[in-house]
Amino acid sequence: MQYRSLNELREMFLCFFESKGHLRLPSFSLIPQNDPSLLLINSGMAPMKPFFTGEQEPPRHRVTTCQKCIRTGDIENVGKTARHGTFFEMLGNFSFGDYFKKEAIAWSWEFLTSPDWVGIDPDRLYPSIYEDDDEAFEIWNKDIGIPSERIFRFGKADNFWEHGSGPCGPCSEIYYDRGPEFGCGQPGCTVGCDCDRYMEVWNNVFSQFESDGQGNYAELKQKNIDTGMGLERLACVVQGVGSLFDVDTVRNITTHISKIADKHYGDSDKTDVSLRVITDHIRSTVMMVCDGVIPSNEGRGYVLRRLLRRAARHGKLLGINRPFLSEITDTVIQESGGAYPELVEKQVYIHKVIENEEASFNKTIDSGLSILNDMIAASKASGTLPASDAFKLYDTYGFPIDLTLEILEEQGMTTDRAEFDRLMNEQRQRAREDRKKMGDLGWQSEDLGLDKAIKTRFDGYTTLREAAKVLAIICEGEPSGTASVGEKITIVLDHTPFYAEMGGQIGDHGRLVGKNGIAAVADVQKTKDGKFMHIGRVTEGSLSVDDEVEAEVDPAYRQAICRAHTATHLLQKALRTVLGDHVEQAGSYTAADHIRFDFTHFAALTEDELREVETIVNDAILTGFSVKTEEMPIEEAKKRGAMALFGEKYGATVRVVQAGDFSVELCGGTHLDNTAKAGVFKIIGEASVAAGVRRIEAVTGKAVLSLIDEHQQLLSDAAKSLKTTPVELVQKVGQTVTELRELGKNVERLNAKLANLQMVDLFNVSRDVKGVNVVAAKLDDATPDMLRTMGDSVKEKAPNMVAVLSCVAGEKVSILCVCGAEAVKKGAHAGKIVKEVAKICGGGGGGKPDSATAGGKDAAKLEEALEAVNNIVDSLL
Repeated sequence: MQYRSLNELREMFLCFFESKGHLRLPSFSLIPQNDPSLLLINSGMAPMKPFFTGEQEPPRHRVTTCQKCIRTGDIENVGKTARHGTFFEMLGNFSFGDYFKKEAIAWSWEFLTSPDWVGIDPDRLYPSIYEDDDEAFEIWNKDIGIPSERIFRFGKADNFWEHGSGPCGPCSEIYYDRGPEFGCGQPGCTVGCDCDRYMEVWNNVFSQFESDGQGNYAELKQKNIDTGMGLERLACVVQGVGSLFDVDTVRNITTHISKIADKHYGDSDKTDVSLRVITDHIRSTVMMVCDGVIPSNEGRGYVLRRLLRRAARHGKLLGINRPFLSEITDTVIQESGGAYPELVEKQVYIHKVIENEEASFNKTIDSGLSILNDMIAASKASGTLPASDAFKLYDTYGFPIDLTLEILEEQGMTTDRAEFDRLMNEQRQRAREDRKKMGDLGWQSEDLGLDKAIKTRFDGYTTLREAAKVLAIICEGEPSGTASVGEKITIVLDHTPFYAEMGGQIGDHGRLVGKNGIAAVADVQKTKDGKFMHIGRVTEGSLSVDDEVEAEVDPAYRQAICRAHTATHLLQKALRTVLGDHVEQAGSYTAADHIRFDFTHFAALTEDELREVETIVNDAILTGFSVKTEEMPIEEAKKRGAMALFGEKYGATVRVVQAGDFSVELCGGTHLDNTAKAGVFKIIGEASVAAGVRRIEAVTGKAVLSLIDEHQQLLSDAAKSLKTTPVELVQKVGQTVTELRELGKNVERLNAKLANLQMVDLFNVSRDVKGVNVVAAKLDDATPDMLRTMGDSVKEKAPNMVAVLSCVAGEKVSILCVCGAEAVKKGAHAGKIVKEVAKICGGGGGGKPDSATAGGKDAAKLEEALEAVNNIVDSLL
């Protein structure tokens, strides 16, 4: 058996099955497409499910791939053994109702044993089959020539592929004997033993049954083949190495890491564990980032973040005290870029994503080390760090427990790991319960590290600026003790003047100003348990947990929102006045000087109704009603006639907003103190959003002024183009339209004259084809309308003529064919002629015997098409 690199083996496998009529497909993305059952692609057949189930037609019924795969079920074991890894490549050949067991078994044996391919010693290979699969046994025994004692029968647990109901079937695996040095030394050690001697290298899955999930199986009409062989495993066999970490491409990554860490693989178990973790995890992360996964705290993004940070932590354990993972990406791409060219194309992007994530984690580590050192100093005398301190480090600052334990050991200290695990389990349970309460917003699933009883006090009804304390920080999606300039943050304060988005009103904008930094707030959201999340970015310096900050709401932005919200109340009252009491709010969105209001109504509003609604609202604004808010029992509010606004949930005590004697509403939003401050109200749209629900969009205040400016500019530009003034624009437009109509009539008359002149020339160049005059011409500067005018003239003045006339506009070809009455009697047919002519130009068409039109796509072929007219006509006469 000849030594071959991993990249050679991949290409060899794909070439082999191409020689067997298979279509080579590139690896599918690690992100599953339309398959919510999978977080990441974990097998070669996973992306092929639609082909196996018949939902989609495969590009060919024989396919071969090398599929990138990620499995993280045993991530904690990666590094501890040389067998476990999260990333691997799966070689596969697939048949969708084409070949079956006979070919699949024969080809797997040929590829592995033939000297032209891998060339493994056949005596070191052992097939296994499902215990009742006599068909597979006969193929292995009679066709391949394997003695019966070397064919192993196993039960369902080992050799039957089945996942609930659906297609399923027996398997036939091929095991490689690595030699007694890899064995357990026990008597009777053979294929199926749990030791490392007999390693499965190939698995043929024969999908031949349909299971009802109740133990009943029916034969499938379309039998399929799904085979898989781990590329790294095959490389282990061919290269004669002990584990996937010794395979050439993988070992080159380990060597690069070893050089950075100044360590040597094999020197110590402890060092080897970290080197294996980093090697495996960087392979996974590079492939995931390339396929579009980005670090986050949920789903596949969380898997990526965990892998990256686990690798970075093991870098610390190796003594690497600087960012280094992005350097290793270059080696990964160098080793795999030939097979996956997208790695090379996205190299800069991959580098940047990993670099940023590692830098973020290093900040967590550095701040955590400082806090841990203080904790160690306080507990040094007892020799034990309280588990609650270790948990706080992990829970609040994201400091890994494994690194905490490592540092404690160096200091001759310990902590109660069992108590730490208990606290962790409690926190996980709290997080699960909190997530159920928080809803669907991604950032709300963050674990804030705060007691759920803590709520943010809202003071924004009476002030736009106040001092507050930072309770928690989420920096770039990760709980953190600090955030620096440029970083995206979510900050929780003990109390705030910022209004959080709710009841249809958007959140405030503003700033958080601390002694060491400033954050710009671009949004505010409220969790179900009452915490206000100030979302934005650090613009100067840094902010930390426990900092005192000055929370400043942007007063102009708040006032614009208040204008829109107060106007929304006026709008609802106006709609009920104009349309009737059946109008109820069905949704709203209140932004800075912008309103979107959904309401129940059965028909579109007329222009008169819209004008009346708009007038009522503006009259209420100009009246200058005083707007008062007060809290009262909900029953009293109802007695006053207060209406509930959509999206609000009311308790025993409610907040009532009253605009003079015009409107009374229940509302938790922020408002003007006088309707006059809304300025002006303008409806800009009305439409249907659902059966029985209409939507009005409107603007107030400065947005109306901007709208007036835009419309005025449009009028000025239009007037300038027509060389008049905005006042005289309507008159000028009417005059211009009249002139254009007259010009159009003149053009038609001129076209008719031009057509008659050109007809004389056409009659002079016609050819006689079996007694019929035939002309075919391309007319420069002609239009399809001119062609029709000329065609009518031909039929009227030349009854014995066939004329094919054409013109070109850009790449579009227009063709007209007309046949005079006498020509039709002799067999000419305009529809048939134009169809054949257009076909040469890459188009089509047809029509009646005396007149037909067509279009073409290839103007370059028009001359060839016109030259063919005589022969086409000749064939019809």
